[in-house]
Amino acid sequence: MAGWIILGLLVVAVVMIVGVFNQLVALKNRLENAFAQIEVQLKRRYDLIPNLVEVAKGAMAHERETLEAVIAARNSAVNGLRDAAQAPQDGAAVQALAGAEGALQQAMSRFSMVMEAYPDLKTNQNMLQLTEELSSTENKVSFARQAFNDAVMAYNSYKQSFPAVLFAATFGHASHAKMLEFADSAAIQAAPTVKF
Repeated sequence: MAGWIILGLLVVAVVMIVGVFNQLVALKNRLENAFAQIEVQLKRRYDLIPNLVEVAKGAMAHERETLEAVIAARNSAVNGLRDAAQAPQDGAAVQALAGAEGALQQAMSRFSMVMEAYPDLKTNQNMLQLTEELSSTENKVSFARQAFNDAVMAYNSYKQSFPAVLFAATFGHASHAKMLEFADSAAIQAAPTVKF
């Protein structure tokens, strides 16, 4: 009788361990898929930026420094995305991408401010279309980032819960994934001020 009890406990333990392993794999795959969605949208944005700069180049010839800063920041962000895409659960790579995205956002903000001084650009049909596409892509990046951060939270929460916490490191899930938070997160959450 004691042998059957021990065998039953062993079967329950094995089923529990297999369940933990499978859940860790499923959550990691969900996290990687969520990052792939961010990657698609960021690549689209990175492809739009050179077109935007090219349209502006003729009208903003003496703003070369601003245009070059945008392209340099874009190239840095492309490299950050490539590194983070190889291991979306690697916190350092995701943080480096967030830093590169922050620099790109600053460069694009400067570009937008400089562009305001050029009325011809504000009415240029190509510029309007590219700006609209870029704005739409920004919204998609925000939604994809939210889905990724939700997947990171689910992955980390499961890894930290019992009994997964006992086996996660053994199964190759030792480090926690990092959420993708851009430098302007606080500014995004603040209510905008409107002045008339």
